[in-house]
Amino acid sequence: MKMWKRMSAGVMAALLLALPVAEEAARASGGSAVNDLTGTKARQLAEVLVDNYGVTGVQYAIRDEGKVVLSGGLGVTESGSKTPVAKEAMFGIGSVSKMYVTAAAMMLADAGKINIDEPLTAYIPEFKMADERYKRITPRMLMNHSAGLYGSHYKNSMLLDDNDTGNHDQLLENLRSQRLKSDPGEYSVYANDGFQLLEILVERVSGMSYSEFLARHVGEPLQLTSTKTPLDEFDRGRLYPIRFPGIAGALPPENANVIGTGGVYSTAEELTLFAEVLTGEKPELLSAASASAMQQPEYRRGVWVKDKTNTFGYGLGWDSVDLAPFGDYGIKALTKGGDTLMYHSALIALPEEDVSIALLTSGGSSVYNTAAATNILLAYLKQKGDIAEILPAPTFSEPVKKDMPDRLRAYAGWYGTVGSTLRITVDDGEVKLPALMGLIPEQTYVYTGGDEFTGADGRTVISFDEQTNGHTYIRVKSHLEFPGLGQAVMAYYEYQKLADNPVTETVSKAWKERNGRTYYALDEKINSLFYLSPSVLTKKIELNEDGGYANGAKITNEDHAVNVAEIPVMNGRDAFDLEFFRKDGVEYLRAAGRTYVGEAAVKPIYGGDSSIVTIPAESGGARWFKIGGEAAGRTMTVDQPQHAGFVVYDAKGALVSFSAAGGSRTAVLPEDGLIVFGGRPGDVLKINMTAESK
Repeated sequence: MKMWKRMSAGVMAALLLALPVAEEAARASGGSAVNDLTGTKARQLAEVLVDNYGVTGVQYAIRDEGKVVLSGGLGVTESGSKTPVAKEAMFGIGSVSKMYVTAAAMMLADAGKINIDEPLTAYIPEFKMADERYKRITPRMLMNHSAGLYGSHYKNSMLLDDNDTGNHDQLLENLRSQRLKSDPGEYSVYANDGFQLLEILVERVSGMSYSEFLARHVGEPLQLTSTKTPLDEFDRGRLYPIRFPGIAGALPPENANVIGTGGVYSTAEELTLFAEVLTGEKPELLSAASASAMQQPEYRRGVWVKDKTNTFGYGLGWDSVDLAPFGDYGIKALTKGGDTLMYHSALIALPEEDVSIALLTSGGSSVYNTAAATNILLAYLKQKGDIAEILPAPTFSEPVKKDMPDRLRAYAGWYGTVGSTLRITVDDGEVKLPALMGLIPEQTYVYTGGDEFTGADGRTVISFDEQTNGHTYIRVKSHLEFPGLGQAVMAYYEYQKLADNPVTETVSKAWKERNGRTYYALDEKINSLFYLSPSVLTKKIELNEDGGYANGAKITNEDHAVNVAEIPVMNGRDAFDLEFFRKDGVEYLRAAGRTYVGEAAVKPIYGGDSSIVTIPAESGGARWFKIGGEAAGRTMTVDQPQHAGFVVYDAKGALVSFSAAGGSRTAVLPEDGLIVFGGRPGDVLKINMTAESK
């Protein structure tokens, strides 16, 4: 590529800084530092991630035919200085953990202990749901995301320095009252709960805890010293530090207590070693037949977009078994990305070449990691001579509008995804959509032929797809551009067309009274990372103009609304129903396994010099308060029990103070802000208020 002429001085400096890392990697692989384009590329992209994508630490490794040929890392301190990241530093790998539980299930299949196409109930007899179709769910459907589960139970799943197993222990009970959103096997949509069920499956069949199974059947044979779960004993000081804007110093260790779906810690080098299990290079652990089965295009068993090369093309466990742009070179590429709240990961494996790359970060996103890892891997393949040249990225131009067939006007109407509805007009050859995935800008799409509409950016195309299940979806295909990192191809369904849902006057009145009200979660532990942003722990009720849908859910009576969005993959993966109830004159909401209290019960915090807050003895959890004029501007100091704490937000929802994260028990209270106190049942927190010091 003609890259040198286009480089800024900053990028040139980054490349110069990369040379020591390139030399070290070249020595390890027996190559030449002068020709080590891969090491240079890796360091360059690590710099981009740190400088532009909110990343505070990067670690990467490439393994080729069993040998590590590149290993490095770059971090940034709180003061802003850059420093190497040791290869022994451990990161949370998020949903790449799904590959471990998938492999574990396939190991049991190799041993003849399970059949992945038999009903799950054969192995977990106590698994029941409020939907008779659950009896048809198989382990295969869990691994390829087609079981029809609503998605995720996140309550108390992401905790600071706390390996509470409550989320795991309560999953089967939580699922008992939940229905399915589709027929098992109908289509594949990301579902974290499926891999939690796989974790339970492994435990039931093997007779040991899942952490013990991983240690015995993966860790010990591969001699892994850095692949652990929150339930393992290991030096937490080895975890790469996590930081959050506005909180001084590193946060306590993050525990993703949903181990099967996202709780494993590892290093880039050990992750590439495990990749050899997944690609059939370790048949003593996982048979080549099972590894091959995991690589098949499972997503094509059901309803899905027609595009083959895609970030979303599920195998068993894998996010995609046809990752772009490797197919353009005749190379099969598998990928799995992972995100906790603070850690992010990408694993790409080329099974026919026996090459893999892992790129782990603190901060950022797995989407960015995958883009960076893709381009590092392409540089390595070129350096080896496996590909002659790196193909230029596609370019795009402003679309040329054509005359739209009148029949497409029929697609106008209400569309929904989980959490929201949208009225879409199809007129004069134009469709306007809001921002998509937080990555595609709000724009107007114009008709460009072939029943497709193209955005002003030229790189995003939408269409209205009528699928075999009777629903109409808005299909989106986009070449996402990440400046300095590269591109990613995504094709997926974003919105589902909604049928009219007329409701009675009585039902309409009940929901109109709730419209615009906010409900606050009561059962999240106060050391939960979800408190870093209150949006996860609050729900604001929003009706569509017709009054038949609330937060994308179909209203069925005065107190219930049920999810109808099925396939939308980005905003539809974690569906929920809305169920309201009243106790002692207070209205509550149940949704997605959590209980929320209405804003009418959230009172102003007492602004006097001293007061107490007691955590409810019957349930524990959280109590929310508003910050009124009497308390605004005062300095609050809290004397609290060991497991109690508080979080303060300003009027815009920005974090002001988080005792479990920063350790401070003092905060200046912002006007019109919020405070949430939490602890164990019966805990008493003593509050003192003083005037803000000048």
